[in-house]
Amino acid sequence: MSESMAAGDGDPSSPGGARAAVVNDLSIQVATVNGSGSQSANTVLLRAIFQMGVPVSGKNLFPSNIAGLPTWYTLRASARGYVARKPEVDVLVAMNPETAREDVAGLAAGAAVVYDEPLGLSSLRTDLAFYPVPFDRLAGQVSSDARVKKLLRNMAYVGVLARLLEIELPEVERAIARQFAKKAKAAELNVAAARAGFEHAGQLRKQDPFTIRRLDLTRGKLIVDGNAACALGALFAGVTVVTWYPITPSSSLVESLTRYLQRTRVGEDGRATFAVVQAEDELAAMGMVIGAGWAGARAMTATSGPGLSLMAEFAGLGYFAEVPAVVFDVQRVGPSTGLPTRTSQGDVLSAALLSHGDTQHVLLLPAAVEECFTLGAQAFDLAERLQTPVFVLTDLDLGMNVWMSDPFPYPERPLDRGKVLSKEDLERLGGFARYRDVDGDGIAWRTLPGTDHPKAAYFTRGTGHDDEARYSERAEDWERNLLRLRRKLDTARGLVPPPVTDDRGAEVGIIAYGSSHHAVVEARDQLAEERGLATDYQRLRAYPFPEEVRAFVARHARVYVVEQNRDAQLATLLRGDLGPELAARVRPLARITGLPLDARTLTGAIGAAEEGR
Repeated sequence: MSESMAAGDGDPSSPGGARAAVVNDLSIQVATVNGSGSQSANTVLLRAIFQMGVPVSGKNLFPSNIAGLPTWYTLRASARGYVARKPEVDVLVAMNPETAREDVAGLAAGAAVVYDEPLGLSSLRTDLAFYPVPFDRLAGQVSSDARVKKLLRNMAYVGVLARLLEIELPEVERAIARQFAKKAKAAELNVAAARAGFEHAGQLRKQDPFTIRRLDLTRGKLIVDGNAACALGALFAGVTVVTWYPITPSSSLVESLTRYLQRTRVGEDGRATFAVVQAEDELAAMGMVIGAGWAGARAMTATSGPGLSLMAEFAGLGYFAEVPAVVFDVQRVGPSTGLPTRTSQGDVLSAALLSHGDTQHVLLLPAAVEECFTLGAQAFDLAERLQTPVFVLTDLDLGMNVWMSDPFPYPERPLDRGKVLSKEDLERLGGFARYRDVDGDGIAWRTLPGTDHPKAAYFTRGTGHDDEARYSERAEDWERNLLRLRRKLDTARGLVPPPVTDDRGAEVGIIAYGSSHHAVVEARDQLAEERGLATDYQRLRAYPFPEEVRAFVARHARVYVVEQNRDAQLATLLRGDLGPELAARVRPLARITGLPLDARTLTGAIGAAEEGR
């Protein structure tokens, strides 16, 4: 480090001078304009830190309507591996004139601000470290093309941050080469812009304590978004029919899956062994999935809350006619159109009970990108084993943001097609009754269309029917069918992924699911270290709830159920499952802001609740 970059030079009056060095524990927020091309620069910054062996995560907050509006990208580096949103911003890169003053006003004392020099932000506060940078001039050193200069400004701030935070420049250049692997000229220009920023920052006097130092905590890991991981799970599960209608934040799931299918499922003769169909709406997309599932294909669709609502009638058909289907629901804030680019866990109740009457569906609840892959694949086995629609609920935070992960495990088990009768089975049995439970698990046997046997055919009915699929309005047939379907749901409790439990004998328990998990992990550490409060934790991965969930609640005096919606939707399902005595132990802890859940919110809420009881 050059002499001019020494942190505060020991001057207590400087913003960084009175603070000890903060190493590998900081958040960086880049405030730009939507459509300005900053995403590539942010990805390079994240990857450079990742390549230095430092655990890192990135969250994008962007507008849902048009280019030109404010967007924020928050990157968190944490040697302890925390990846939940950190509400405090340590280093701000202020590039948007419309939000710059408000962004600066929201910082805590001691934070650092890298800003576009014409904004003149250094006069706003005296308790921050300000670094003015002439980004237009730096970009102009690399290219005279106005459009190109606009893009290169972004990579210049990566170079500035690299110098200020001690991110190794070769790692930045390696990340640029990866980002622009197929665009040699673009890579060359962006490397030059990063170097220009890096050289300019050498003239700045270091005033803040924040530093990135090389570790070895990311070796063998990968970074990927949840939508791509779900797509890979579907690919490895053998999906052959994909129907969809574009909707934020699920569109990239099908777009990624389409690319994977084109690379792996097209023969040398150019013939594809899959079908991807963009339907006219979500209602039609779900209908196509039900049709394909009945025909024996492994079929899926992907959507978000508004699309899920349109799928209700066909979801009920799939449940009652007992047709396999998989639906990936990447949740966003509702009701109505809601906030399309904000995250939530607001579809839990609607997905569990989607349709009308006594409909109850199987839900899978991945918490990390690795589980997006594994549970995304398992959904297809469960759908066929249970002969029913299965819903995989992720959310915008998990689906569209980039996460660090261990490599995904290669599937070793064969595909589970469930209770399917072959020609030989029918020859031996002489026939079958489509909706008769002969094994006591609520699941009947079926055949696939095209089975070469005269007794293979059956009617599929979404109306009243007896166990031989004949139309019936007899009360006893209807009741027998619904009770069998409930028996099948009880069977599902033992087939769905069990919860992950950390039970150390504490009095207080926490239950969470999905992306809320990451805030809970950090909050538990804060509760123990700052308040001396020990907690046990159970992370749910599926509904209907396995028996381990009841046992966990029974072992604890109070159980806080953490979720990202207004009405404590999972807690509602849980209370209904537990009965009055155990339900009284459940303490809903629901938060919905549209922003990913942070640990401090949970630490404060649980701590206050425990102090006030």
